[in-house]
Amino acid sequence: MPQPDINALVTVTQATDISTGVTCHARHGQITTQAMTAAAAGEHAFIVTNNRVSAGSIIVAHINTTASAGTPIIWVNTVGAGVFTINITNVHATVALDNTAIISFLVLK
Repeated sequence: MPQPDINALVTVTQATDISTGVTCHARHGQITTQAMTAAAAGEHAFIVTNNRVSAGSIIVAHINTTASAGTPIIWVNTVGAGVFTINITNVHATVALDNTAIISFLVLK
């Protein structure tokens, strides 16, 4: 029986809103967020549950696409056994962030 490719891309979509956590058990994942609204310098965060993550893991994440005004940046915070947090900040000085984003991540151990 063939073994599953542990490096395959797994995609998930947030269920409710931008603060809703997601579960994505993969080394390489892609998250489609729900619509978000963040004023200039506003922030959002959500938890990713992932059984490939340990307290010493390094998570590389970036925004693939966003159909949004504003200027979103992301970073990973609070990496622990089975979880990490993705933070999204609108760094635009005057324009609000509004819409969805597609975020990719890679788990390095």
